[in-house]
Amino acid sequence: MVFKTCAGRLPQTGRDLASQPTMSRLENGVGPRDLLQMGRYLLDTFLASYASAPGVIIIDCDDTNNNTYGQQQLTLFNNYYHDHCYMPLHIYEGLSGKLITTILKPGRRNKQNNVASLLKKIVRHLRKQWPGTMIIVRGDSHFASKDFMQWSAGQPRTGYITGLSGNKKLHQLAALTIESAEREFKQYGKPVKRYHSFMYQAGGWETAQKVVVKVEVSSMGTNIRYIVTNLTNIRAKELYEKGYCARGAMELRIKEHKLYLKSDRSSCNSFYANQFRLFLHSIAYILLHTMQKELFKGTEYANATFKTIQNKVIKTAAWVKEMKTKIKIEFPKSCVTKELQIKAFEMLCLLRI
Repeated sequence: MVFKTCAGRLPQTGRDLASQPTMSRLENGVGPRDLLQMGRYLLDTFLASYASAPGVIIIDCDDTNNNTYGQQQLTLFNNYYHDHCYMPLHIYEGLSGKLITTILKPGRRNKQNNVASLLKKIVRHLRKQWPGTMIIVRGDSHFASKDFMQWSAGQPRTGYITGLSGNKKLHQLAALTIESAEREFKQYGKPVKRYHSFMYQAGGWETAQKVVVKVEVSSMGTNIRYIVTNLTNIRAKELYEKGYCARGAMELRIKEHKLYLKSDRSSCNSFYANQFRLFLHSIAYILLHTMQKELFKGTEYANATFKTIQNKVIKTAAWVKEMKTKIKIEFPKSCVTKELQIKAFEMLCLLRI
């Protein structure tokens, strides 16, 4: 009944909401132009979520698998996941957790040049509204794109921090750091962690870029990781630990989107219909994230999972009464989150004014 009221229909005497076949026709009636407009709307919503231009934003990129179980268009077998799937690309703002966009992709790793092209469009769109904002792109090694490196070099206040796959040349450049760490562990028997930065130019790169190596040596062996960046004025340790490693929060955001909002349900035959579904789930993410960070700010639910918010706050029994001049919604007198709900409703009333 509450859903009918939100849709502008009377809860008891109003017409029923759309059936599942009607929703399926809606999904399959969406075309590429409609999806393009929805994608722009998500970007504009992200821009509008800031009262003023931020000093810095971080564009976090990662993909995940949405397994498929039928004859969906562009579904492919992925050897890593041992299943047929899509590989949607998720893009969030790394400092706030706000969603920027989600793009459905066939079931393989996204190609570097395709990702670079998309990131350029996003940065250009954001730059029109925020000319003075520092925009940093962050991702793991398969987002290390020479195209984006070359392009960002000519852009003001545009940076990147991405993983970089190790190779023989990189190991040679980091040899002193690796040998020093291994020697120290062998001498004292305690885990060792070392950082070092140097300039490196791969065969396809136009100029040398700053590379940071992290070397960890323990009883488990030697672990070597590399990142590449154009942020040359930050120390190696801070750049790796506070800059790159912070992208781990991205996994939690994808979990919220995929597991708690069920965005991996890509069961339509049409690829466009499945992209439309993904956008709808992304809008749900924006609504819940805004509720979490704005309505519940300063409470225990400000950092709660979407699942907790759904179960403890949203799924509250209510009695809906349709009267002559108004619709009355009565909540239970005893409710664990009663005070929180009252505060949230008061804030929403002020926003309506």
